[in-house]
Amino acid sequence: MSDKLPTKLIETVECKQGAVRAVRFNTDGNYCLTCGSDKSVKLWNPHRALLLKVYSGHGYEVLDAASSCDNSQFTSCGGDKSVILWDVSTGQTTRKFRGHIGRVNCVKFNEESTVILSGSIDSTVRIWDCRSRRLEPVQVLDEAKDSISAIAVSDHEILTGSVDGKVRRYDLRAGQLSVDCIAKPVTSVTFTKDGQCTLASSLDSTIRLLDKDSGELLGEYAGHQNSEYKIDSCLTESDTHIVSGSEDGRICFWDLVEGTMVEKVSKAGSGAVHSVTFHPTESCMLYTL
Repeated sequence: MSDKLPTKLIETVECKQGAVRAVRFNTDGNYCLTCGSDKSVKLWNPHRALLLKVYSGHGYEVLDAASSCDNSQFTSCGGDKSVILWDVSTGQTTRKFRGHIGRVNCVKFNEESTVILSGSIDSTVRIWDCRSRRLEPVQVLDEAKDSISAIAVSDHEILTGSVDGKVRRYDLRAGQLSVDCIAKPVTSVTFTKDGQCTLASSLDSTIRLLDKDSGELLGEYAGHQNSEYKIDSCLTESDTHIVSGSEDGRICFWDLVEGTMVEKVSKAGSGAVHSVTFHPTESCMLYTL
């Protein structure tokens, strides 16, 4: 299986945004967004290394972005405490949501792209209605005791990772909250595509696979370095492998079932590889240094 993993570097793009804080494929994988410390978001065709548009509107560095389900809009967040909804084609800001009292680390749309979820250093997740003109969030999730570092969303669930060492899953249909204790600060969370498991990275250089309903630990994946920074992990397009950046400049791949590291890109960069995004349907990934 490892020969199908994207370990060969095809293209390097100089984004000219200062430090690139995150890179995210759009919903169909044809385009990507890069978030810069120069306060900009850039839209690219990564398959042709082509810059398509620059979006300026944040007052401080941009830390995360996410595309809507039809790719007509995207949302971004950053150090200016704001969450912005953008029109992709015009480059204009559609809405600017304010309410967090600190840096906003992560943003996600729900599946229908009708609401935006934002996680902040203020320990809250705020849920914003894209269709309403109201300025206040429709809901605030304030159970975390420290900074929210990551969010994942399914059709009826919200998964959050926090520096308090907890992974929280909100089941909106049942009105229930489940909490899994990782004990170390959580830096990345995601659902598996079958919706049965969750994946969580933490600052003990370990990625854990948990049964979503029981919380049972199904697997641990180690061998990378992650003790200081927020490092992304994700699943490949087929859900067969786990991918993660590393603080020593590597990208590591593990077999999901076996738990063994099956491949690595040893010289992905000279510094930490902190943001990794995988194409939704193809064996292709992007990463930032």
